[in-house]
Amino acid sequence: QVQLVESGGGLVQAGGSLRLSCAASGSWFSINRMGWYRQAPGKQRDLVAVVTSGGSANYADSVKGRFTISRDNAKNVSLQMNSLKPEDTAVYYCNAGGNSISRRSLEVWGQGTLVTVSS
Repeated sequence: QVQLVESGGGLVQAGGSLRLSCAASGSWFSINRMGWYRQAPGKQRDLVAVVTSGGSANYADSVKGRFTISRDNAKNVSLQMNSLKPEDTAVYYCNAGGNSISRRSLEVWGQGTLVTVSS
């Protein structure tokens, strides 16, 4: 069984910073990409940032220059969020894609962590 566990959400004032972390565990053979998505109330889940095993990162236009994703090691990813805005308020989900030790293709989601930015 594989899983992702997120931490680091919370309440912050506009202009502040938060750091989210995600740790993968279980029978992963390889994790090709790890990323963060977010879902605000009444809206769809959207990509925030993703990083490949080779270190290539992509960001949503709305967070470019403010958020930084980093692959801490093969099974951990972080999202440093600076200059937070009220519109960044959402549940943030960690996502990982790769293969199990039996070479089965996997896509796994974390349980989500709430980020609230007050104005």
